[in-house]
Amino acid sequence: MHLEIAILGGDGIGPEVVAQSIKCLRSVEETFGHSFTFKKGLIGASAIKKTGSPLPEETLKLCKNTDATLFGALGLPEFDDNPRAKVWPEQGLLKLRKELGLFANIRPVKVFPSLVKQSPLNKSHVQNTDLVIFRELAGGIYYGQKTNDEDKNSATDTCTYTESEISRITHLAFKSARSRKKKVTLVDKANVLETSRLWRRVVRSIAESYPDVELNCLFIDNAAVQMILNPSQFDVILTDNMFGDILSDQGSVIAGSIGLLPSASVGLEHAMFEPIHGSYPDAAGKNIANPVASILSMAMLLQHFKMNEESDAVVAAVLKSFSKKIVTPDILGSSKYGTNYVGDFIADNIMELDGNFSINDENIGLGKSTII
Repeated sequence: MHLEIAILGGDGIGPEVVAQSIKCLRSVEETFGHSFTFKKGLIGASAIKKTGSPLPEETLKLCKNTDATLFGALGLPEFDDNPRAKVWPEQGLLKLRKELGLFANIRPVKVFPSLVKQSPLNKSHVQNTDLVIFRELAGGIYYGQKTNDEDKNSATDTCTYTESEISRITHLAFKSARSRKKKVTLVDKANVLETSRLWRRVVRSIAESYPDVELNCLFIDNAAVQMILNPSQFDVILTDNMFGDILSDQGSVIAGSIGLLPSASVGLEHAMFEPIHGSYPDAAGKNIANPVASILSMAMLLQHFKMNEESDAVVAAVLKSFSKKIVTPDILGSSKYGTNYVGDFIADNIMELDGNFSINDENIGLGKSTII
């Protein structure tokens, strides 16, 4: 198979971790006989500094005309600390998601047995955690009408959802649950918000078409608590844009490092794959950033294109790096290995799996129809 992949490194550690994913894709090329073409584009703070726009038209055109996008991270403190800024990096990512029609963000949260001690939470509470968050990505408060009246010191952000926006991601979540533990938890704030009431009505109606899948509903505040007290109770979490953003970052605490969790953003025609972590500018250029989340995001890209054996081979190489303790400083207190070394090790250990090898004990859900 030949794929053209847009590479958006972005800011901070983004370009460094994406570079390790490219190494691993080169290894997949050699091992499995595929061919990948990489085309780079600007986004975020780096794009603002060079073009004045967080998403240049050239970048948008690139992403629309390639098979998939591999994204790094964006944001810099100089923008975060300036609430009066008229242009900021996150605008580029929001526009890109909207223009590509990426309506579902899929984020697996898995506690790997070999890294269970990495979690700050009690081992008995987290050791069986294997859930996936389906976050609606194209609607809600992030895209609603906004006002900012500096003279009156007031601002508004409008949260709007339509039945069709809720319906399309709900079907994805229930289809995924059918191949997992057959349980969907809707997270909302239906005791306060009208948009959440709409979510409940639509999701409950759709659930009737999936009688083999159990549906539970939790308010966001309770869900946040339950994710810490007993994360293994969850299978598929379905939620809106803002709540999904919050819960998926909370999931990184359960796993023990935000540098471990991948994600996929999918639509009807396009798909983008990215680690859930931010740009971590303090680590940029120091060769200490964890590349695993980016590499596992790349494994989700392979699965998206039905290259399941190749995806499993990448995951197996990551697991081998864990078992050999070839990890970056944020994992297990190690300071011996850097970003490039870990990336090289994983790339060098991507190989065809024989019939005796199993990653069932430490998979991240990639073989469980995480991508629909």
